[in-house]
Parts: sequence; structure tokens; C-alpha cells
Amino acid sequence: MRNIVGAIVLSAACSAVLAQASLPERLKALQADPAAHKAAVDAGKKASFFCANCHGEEGLSKTPDVPNLAGQNPGYLLEQIRKFGSGERKDAFMQGLIKVLKDEERLQIALYYASTPVRPTPPANAAQSAKGKEVFAKLCARCHGEQARGSEAYPRLAGQKLPYLQTSITRYRDNTGIRNNQLMTIATAPLKNDDIIAVANYLTQLP
Repeated sequence: MRNIVGAIVLSAACSAVLAQASLPERLKALQADPAAHKAAVDAGKKASFFCANCHGEEGLSKTPDVPNLAGQNPGYLLEQIRKFGSGERKDAFMQGLIKVLKDEERLQIALYYASTPVRPTPPANAAQSAKGKEVFAKLCARCHGEQARGSEAYPRLAGQKLPYLQTSITRYRDNTGIRNNQLMTIATAPLKNDDIIAVANYLTQLP
């Protein structure tokens, strides 16, 4: 009996510590606990119901200009959610939705989309894809990874929709202000329009 009471007290203490931790710390704690991770993913599927209108029920977007969230690193997703909530990323629709999410829902949604499989699509132009592989290896792989699967700091680009990739890369290159990232602006500065099309064709077909 004493052992049971002790375990309950310890569990309650751990829960209290976890509640006071930062969201990235809580995310890592959930990832390290298989049962808690599964419960969070299940809850994230339910919490993401309003995201499905644009990003799809499994994180595969329904429209060409909306990114896939499937397979993204959960740490990266959590940070982007934070940025939309704080206004660092500008999108009136997204900012309004994010602000109503509780911290726990943010964690759950990030873990859910990270758990969903990516479905790459055939490149529109195979020849462009081959050229894009060379451009990607030269300018992009150092941050986004050799397989373009990203990390906590950089987004997964593999399997993204072709139009979304072209538009986003072009916005960085042209420094439009819609997407602000100094490193991306520098990295994309030498790209010509054909280079952007080639990279997008390469990335969209990656698993």
C-alpha cells in the first residue's frame, strides 16, 4: 500500500514538473514515453479538425498553395505554431486559429502531423528534377538535410506540393517580406526561375 501511495505521489510530482516545463521540453518528454506519445497523437488528430480544411485530415494539403504538414519534425511544427501565435509569421487566418489553441493542443497537433506518412508525387518534369537534385545538394542540403527531411530548426521539404515549393522559394529569393529569413534570402539569391522550378520538381518526388 505504501508503495502504491508513493508511486501516485511521484507521478503527481512528475506531472507538476512537466506542466511547468517549456513546450519544447514537454514535447521531448512526450516523445520519450510511448504510451503518452500515442495518447497525444490520438488527441492531436481530434484537436486538428479545423486544420483539415486546408492542410488535409492527414496533413496532406487540399490546395496547391498550402503546405503539407505530414512528416514534419514536431519540434519545427511547434515552433511555427508559436510564431503564428506571436505574430512573427504573418497570416491573419492562421494567427486567429492558433491563438485559440491551448498549449497542450499545440503539442498534440505537432505530434499528430509528425506521425502521419508523406505521399510524394511524381515530378512534373523528370529532366528538371535531375537538375534540381544538383542545385539542392549545392545550396540546400546543409540545412534541410541530404534527404530534405528537415529538423527541429528547418522544415521538411521532401514530398511538398510543387506549386507551394515554387512560390515559397521565389518569395524568399525576391525578399517580398511574406517569408522572412535572412539565411533563406541569401541561399536563394543566386537562383534563377528555372533553378527554382527544377528544385521544386526534385523535392516534390522525395519520400
